[in-house]
Amino acid sequence: MKDAHGNKLTGRTSWRRFAVLCVPGVAVTAALAIALANGALAASFAVSGQQFKVSASSLDGDGFAQYGSVDRNARGKLIPVAVTAIKTAKMKKLCQSVVTDLPVLGSVSLNLTAGTGKKPVEASDLFVDATQLSGDAGFHKIEIGRDASTLDKGPKGGQGLQDLFGQQADDVHITQLKQTAWATNAGTFRLAGLSMKVNKGTKECF
Repeated sequence: MKDAHGNKLTGRTSWRRFAVLCVPGVAVTAALAIALANGALAASFAVSGQQFKVSASSLDGDGFAQYGSVDRNARGKLIPVAVTAIKTAKMKKLCQSVVTDLPVLGSVSLNLTAGTGKKPVEASDLFVDATQLSGDAGFHKIEIGRDASTLDKGPKGGQGLQDLFGQQADDVHITQLKQTAWATNAGTFRLAGLSMKVNKGTKECF
């Protein structure tokens, strides 16, 4: 992103702050619920009752869009989220973790890592439904405050509801990425150097 003098702008994105802008309260959540019931929003699957954490040392993406939406769990509960949609993305040192509390055993952590060597993790048509994101971010040709229904730089289907806040850019670069999410969708997802481990106790990416 550049200012009026042509200088590139970078900054730290607060996902919780963005989520508040996208889904500001009960009234909007109710409107989203009605839209979901009428088929205006497509929930690809019911999300679990657990959020998971994802971190990466860097993310480089082309075709970037962000907007507010909702997920739905198996009980029919609607969950406000902020969606990041990216046409193609490459991530280095990817980590994903989720902690489950089980009877008798207590806390059990599932940890996944990839892209720790020379080859990065690669994804296309990537959608992340998150409630928190942080990192140092830079954008090129960013549009902030665009109607979410008119977003056209992200992957196919990367639009929100009419009149809601959205933003998009030609590309995005984020370092020290940390996010908490309910769901991830991707057309393709290539995990170079994949490693998955189950550990007793709490062991999270951050």
